[in-house]
Amino acid sequence: MVNRLVVDASVAVKWLVPQQPEEADVSTALALLMRVDAGQISLHQPPHFVPEVMGVISRICPTEAFDILRDLLDTEMCLEENSGIYLTATELSIRLKHHLFDTLYHATALHIPDAVYVTADQRYFDKARHLGQIALLAEFALPQ
Repeated sequence: MVNRLVVDASVAVKWLVPQQPEEADVSTALALLMRVDAGQISLHQPPHFVPEVMGVISRICPTEAFDILRDLLDTEMCLEENSGIYLTATELSIRLKHHLFDTLYHATALHIPDAVYVTADQRYFDKARHLGQIALLAEFALPQ
């Protein structure tokens, strides 16, 4: 069975630039990516995923940005975009008093049966865990 996940930029940066000394939980993030590459996990991402990730990458390692972008674009993922996701994300943003880009990831997971949003963003996780379908990367157990 293929498991459905949504990951945010906080996880993807760990895949793409794992040698950054301040990055924690890199091994878990890389294990997740290996399962994606093997077809065991399907990624379902909101449309702003690539631009947000590359915004971070362009700042922290500009000389490698184009190679990293190619790797990111080669990652198998389904981009999810529909009005329901935007409505849910807006509602979450208002209710949780949190940035819409973060709530878009969670809303994407909430609109896909059995999907889980995996994040390394402790602040958002603490605000939103009661809503379900969210896991903190540091505590995430890869599906069997």
